[in-house]
Amino acid sequence: MKESLYHINVKTIFGEEQALSRFEGKVLLIVNVASECGFTPQYAGLQKLYEKYKDKGFRILAFPSNDFGRQEPGTEKEIKSFCIKKFAVSFNLFSKTRVLGPKQSPLYKYLQEYPLTSVSKKGFKSFIMRCVTGFLLRIRGDTLPKPHEVKWNFHKFLIDRKGFPVAKYSSEIEPDSPLLVNRLKNELEK
Repeated sequence: MKESLYHINVKTIFGEEQALSRFEGKVLLIVNVASECGFTPQYAGLQKLYEKYKDKGFRILAFPSNDFGRQEPGTEKEIKSFCIKKFAVSFNLFSKTRVLGPKQSPLYKYLQEYPLTSVSKKGFKSFIMRCVTGFLLRIRGDTLPKPHEVKWNFHKFLIDRKGFPVAKYSSEIEPDSPLLVNRLKNELEK
């Protein structure tokens, strides 16, 4: 069996090194976030989800990334200020992280190599979104995601209490979606 993600170190929004083993025994939702994205309002839903389940052992780990449409151009200080002022975010924020490409963070390398299929919406709107995002990345010369990789900002990974990914959700799956919430509640009950 592959080792848990607890062996990985990350940097907090203040630039301090932190081991993910700090969250051992918690159910985690890891999200790549951006301040200038059409999905940015999901910060509010993430905060509500965190407030509702934090006392049951739930944590949200948000990793700002500028990889998708260059929608997170700010500094760590600007990102933190934006999240607190606009959405009253109180969950864990980390330093800007590379989700794709040759400088990909060890965390996202681990998450994206884990054999899970993304839960996503079907239909014409989702098809158009995939086409537009791919087009945007190509014309800007950004790294294109591989089939198993994160496609855009606000992609979510649900991690069980033992530190293993159990589900992943595409950007258009809102934090209050029953698809996500029901699986989260199931993991919290274990």
